[in-house]
Amino acid sequence: MSCCETKNLLLNCLSAEDISYVRPRLERVPLDEGHVIVGRGERITFVCFPECGVTSIADVLSDGTRVEVALIGREGMTNSQLLLGCEYADHEAVVQVGGGSSLRLAASDLLALCSRSPAAKTLFLRFVHALTVQSSRTLASNTIHSAPMRLSRWLLMCHDRLHGDEIRLCHKHIASMLGVRRATVTDSLHILEGEGALNSRRGRIIVRNRERLEALAGDAYGFPEEQYSRRIAPFGKTAHLQVSTAVGFQASVAKQASNGATHVSPSSTVR
Repeated sequence: MSCCETKNLLLNCLSAEDISYVRPRLERVPLDEGHVIVGRGERITFVCFPECGVTSIADVLSDGTRVEVALIGREGMTNSQLLLGCEYADHEAVVQVGGGSSLRLAASDLLALCSRSPAAKTLFLRFVHALTVQSSRTLASNTIHSAPMRLSRWLLMCHDRLHGDEIRLCHKHIASMLGVRRATVTDSLHILEGEGALNSRRGRIIVRNRERLEALAGDAYGFPEEQYSRRIAPFGKTAHLQVSTAVGFQASVAKQASNGATHVSPSSTVR
């Protein structure tokens, strides 16, 4: 694997030296729908850098109910809590939309990379922050936004992480992830379809008008994506529109290097 042979944005932000170190330690594995990458309470022995697909981070309640708290795709990595000294998973990570691949790295190799490269550690910690921002917006949205707005946001997040416009998921599955009734998902999809934003068929949803879907999502969507783009790299279906405003990780490295810094400080911010 080389830097230019993966679609994972985090790996592509690593320096040439860091990617040379990590390349022989990466293993490409399939991302199959329904595969549980790590279960709640399991010891974290590896991290995955998805190249496509959608992985759900879910909180598992005592009765087995699962509620999604975050989404991860080609912009990130699983089991990032390892960077905070957490050796066991508090949430379940399961592949919701498969069909792609992921690059797997042993936990010990990730920690070794971060130990030898402050810049790599800062990059990964910025992703931990981005995931926190995403989860906090999920909490806010679940509290104050309507079901159609929440569904619009969720579909946009999936759309950002997939190559095409089709999202293959059934209503029951979406309802489980959003923590609502199946009928609520069906009714919300009818509203979004009536607005011309998408077409809904059995087991699949096709995004037809992304701009309309973004308008329907309102401020439920956009802020976490903007923060990721500013601190790491332009991301999402509209990434080409973010290039002029996003500073990104590599630009911040270059800026600090030109100012005489030897590495990016974890406390440095990109505004």
